[in-house]
Amino acid sequence: MNRVIFFAGLFCLWPMTAVAELNISIATFDPGVPGDYSIHQDLDVFPKIREIESLFLPFVLRQALVDAGDWGAVRVVPESDDSAELLITGAIVHSDGERLAVSLRAVDARGEQWLGASYFTEESYEDLFRRFVVDLAGIRDSLDDGTLSGIVDLSLMRYSAELVPDAFSDYFEQMPEGGYRLVRLPAEGDPMMARIHRVRSVEFVMTDAIDEKYRELHEEVDSVYEIWRKYRRWYASFRNEEAQRNELRESNATKGSYTQLRSVYDNYRMDRLAAQEQDKWIVGFNNETAPVIERMDQRIAEMNGWVEDGYLEWTRILSELFEIESGVD
Repeated sequence: MNRVIFFAGLFCLWPMTAVAELNISIATFDPGVPGDYSIHQDLDVFPKIREIESLFLPFVLRQALVDAGDWGAVRVVPESDDSAELLITGAIVHSDGERLAVSLRAVDARGEQWLGASYFTEESYEDLFRRFVVDLAGIRDSLDDGTLSGIVDLSLMRYSAELVPDAFSDYFEQMPEGGYRLVRLPAEGDPMMARIHRVRSVEFVMTDAIDEKYRELHEEVDSVYEIWRKYRRWYASFRNEEAQRNELRESNATKGSYTQLRSVYDNYRMDRLAAQEQDKWIVGFNNETAPVIERMDQRIAEMNGWVEDGYLEWTRILSELFEIESGVD
């Protein structure tokens, strides 16, 4: 596209609208992998799988929010955006294929925390996120339309101030406790605000494209992940049954006898075989998903690079226009 035509279109007037339907940004989760490698096995932590879950599970939450039909655009993003209308962050507390525990937090553009809690399931991980969605909707329903519209406006002002600080930094203020408060809004038909809307709409197109990559990841990894979870459930059941059998054998054997020593050896051998089998499953899971993750990371890096380059250019041009229109030297 011709550069002049692009920026001419970018700075056309774009009317402001106030809506109470919040857009949601979901940052990819913290995988929650302890730095001490020596405790991973005892905690059933599988770092490579956790990394994939940190990309995969946010999209499951996204789908639950979209299916609820109570929100505006819901997007998975690679990094947190504090100026988002509503930002959801998460951390995997426990995940072994059998049990899943996730810590989730929702904060709006004011810096107000809506929700911060841990959710646990031994069944469907989709149900875990549906419970969070119900809780989140309950908090949203407790706020009036004026408050929700104010959050939307404040989000836009914070975004605008990131692009053109001189023009928009005094439209809101940061409170002593760290939150943000909307002070005023630009006049209706403000040309700089119209340009901000156009810039943001272009950025949303790229954000939607990034979100689409997480959807593709979910589609390609979902079946493999479910096989892994089934294996882990079988593995846990096997270990429990084996422990009961071993306990029974040892209780019937004389301490220090050949039978008792043989039982101890058999326990060790079975544990080693089970661990080796599990290692094979982990390697297989990683081999199956690694090309998908690599392709996704590459495309997201390319799109992020485009947005960052465009962001710098937009900031420069908008700042120059503000100086010209306001007479600032």
